[in-house]
Amino acid sequence: MMDRRRFLGLAAAAATVGIAGCGPEGAGTVRLASGEIGGFYHAFGRKLAAAAERSGEVRIEPVTTAGSQANLTLLARGEVDAALALADSVGRSGEQVLALGRVYENYLQLAVRADSPIRTVADLRGARVNLGAEGSGAALTGSRILRAAGLDPMRDVDVAHRPLRESVAAVINGDADALLWAGGVPTTLLDVPDRMRLIDLGDFATPMRELFGPVYDRVEVPAAAYPGAAAVHTIGVTNLLLAAPTVSDAAAAAIVELLVWQADSLVPIEAAGTQFLDGRSLISTGPVPLHPGAAAVYRNWHG
Repeated sequence: MMDRRRFLGLAAAAATVGIAGCGPEGAGTVRLASGEIGGFYHAFGRKLAAAAERSGEVRIEPVTTAGSQANLTLLARGEVDAALALADSVGRSGEQVLALGRVYENYLQLAVRADSPIRTVADLRGARVNLGAEGSGAALTGSRILRAAGLDPMRDVDVAHRPLRESVAAVINGDADALLWAGGVPTTLLDVPDRMRLIDLGDFATPMRELFGPVYDRVEVPAAAYPGAAAVHTIGVTNLLLAAPTVSDAAAAAIVELLVWQADSLVPIEAAGTQFLDGRSLISTGPVPLHPGAAAVYRNWHG
């Protein structure tokens, strides 16, 4: 295992040359595209920024966004230095990105009103469905789920794209029939089970893998996640913490140090028990190569 004091000394020395960050605050600032207020990405971004402030090794500036696809666009344009994104969104536009780590798994949550007659994805035919905000990962994954269920998103479903808070209000008020959200469990804005109910998506994990690749897992939303609700199965999608190639090795290393050494403090309290950071899986970033600065830390940490 890497000696922490020795690493921090090396990182501090590198800082005299220039830690990284193309952000407007100057050297040492990494602008991180996170997600919507009320969502897991947004909460994680704030926690990571707080951990960075405590460490003093790098400054992280979270940027509120619509989600994965918007984050990748911002990263490709050079408007942010790092981004959170669902694994199935990465690489679709040919963007050149590097990974700092595999952080969490997002849970797809298809929610309807508690008294809704909708029980399955097939029941969404002719329904008004919010598939995540424009630019979110749910917007992409949601259309894939509909296709896996034999529904044409353009013809069989009345699809809209609204932010989470608006989507929840629309479903509860009867202005929409369902919403799809990709996030942590629980998501406090989803009023389950009092006014909303989750639809089981577990049967779609295998067809999703067959149709669109191996980034989809069958996972469980335990009953304890939303007290009073029944457990349901759904689809999990890996979250990646990404960085632009222009981020320096020292800045990338400082962020990975936070992931490795402060993992317990980086899980939003409401999601503790279903989400966690595991040092053994941080390096499992699939086809997205690790940033050299991140790889150096993992080599030292894993021995």
